[in-house]
Amino acid sequence: MARPRQRNIVERLADAGEDAIQRIGSAPGADRVLGALGGMKERVDDLQKRVRGLESLEKRLNSLERRLDKLEGKGKSPARKTSSTAKRSTASRKRSSSSS
Repeated sequence: MARPRQRNIVERLADAGEDAIQRIGSAPGADRVLGALGGMKERVDDLQKRVRGLESLEKRLNSLERRLDKLEGKGKSPARKTSSTAKRSTASRKRSSSSS
């Protein structure tokens, strides 16, 4: 007598997935959910395009800020000046305490 073929875990999962998809498709309101998901895909695509456009705007803004700094006579951004000032004050404190 031939033994019935035992199904492996992958076949079981595939069958369960197919059953679930069929049940979801036949459920009331499923068409609305699927329509919303389709619309969401379009919205995400549009959002990705806008974000890509922001990168180019950011590059333009950085170049404009550099040009403005040059026109105003600033060599570096203020954040760098304050950090170098902080280093100088720390160094001067060390010198004064070592000389005491």
